[in-house]
Amino acid sequence: MPSPLRNQRPPTVPAFVLGELRRLIAVGELIPGQPLRQEDLAERLGVSRVPVREALNTLESEGHVVHEPHYGYRVTELSLADLLEVYRLRQLLEAEAVRATIARGGERVLVDLRAAGKVVEQANAASDLLAMHEANRRFHFVLVTSAGLPRLERILRALWDSTEAYRRLYYQEPGNRARVEGEHAGIVDAFAAGDAELVIRLLDEHRGHTATALGALLER
Repeated sequence: MPSPLRNQRPPTVPAFVLGELRRLIAVGELIPGQPLRQEDLAERLGVSRVPVREALNTLESEGHVVHEPHYGYRVTELSLADLLEVYRLRQLLEAEAVRATIARGGERVLVDLRAAGKVVEQANAASDLLAMHEANRRFHFVLVTSAGLPRLERILRALWDSTEAYRRLYYQEPGNRARVEGEHAGIVDAFAAGDAELVIRLLDEHRGHTATALGALLER
């Protein structure tokens, strides 16, 4: 039975193709460096080449794939330098989102944050890594969407999209998944106390632990 944590199929063919290619990269069915033939992907997804080509163009702009003249598309290789750059940008933008969210207040935000954290725990307990990806993203974006800064939110969503493959690698280690749960709990407590600077510091540490663990994994 499909997990209730999974998103439903998007309503349009281009959206479905884009979402499915993102998913295949995130779960490791399309691995870093793998060539991507439009004909093969179209057949696999049961669509024409047109939405596949459109999706690959979008994925290239997000950093998921690269296009090489005369060779075509391939999945982007993982790079610690690339991850650190994205995390630096997230650090700056998420700090602003947290300050804005806490300044606006609202018990509903705390309720949503706790609920999202619970879903992360349930997904981990079920060993459903894709669902944990989605739940983890939901947890973090509670802090972002509640800030009332839609342009900042769009930029952060693009940054998150560009590093999904890194999270797949990180979540393969059970110890890393347990750490995520513990760090989320600390973030929730700091938010409940209304301490924006503590939330920001804990988010920085959260990213830092991820970067350190991924650095070790990428060097293997």
